[in-house]
Amino acid sequence: MRFLVVTEGAYSAFKMKVTIKRWHGVATWKWGVDEECCGICRYAFEACCPDCTMPGDGCPPVWGACTHAFHMHCLMKWLESLQSMRQHCPMCRQDWKFRN
Repeated sequence: MRFLVVTEGAYSAFKMKVTIKRWHGVATWKWGVDEECCGICRYAFEACCPDCTMPGDGCPPVWGACTHAFHMHCLMKWLESLQSMRQHCPMCRQDWKFRN
């Protein structure tokens, strides 16, 4: 009868032959935003704004030079409502400029 003694470091030399018969991949996504929710509608960025039916590229977050983030549709409504006034960030009231 033979015995195999595996010492530390030698274990990696042994490789198993494995055949994958089925694989079910699962993925999640998240916008790269420091804040958890839109400062206007208060919905999470992973969800869609009140005007959209599905989250995703159709309703991305937008950032201001002040670093605040909002759903694109929420911010556009906010800025349109201020046409005759100075356009400013809804959170900090700085002049609104899109972040480059």
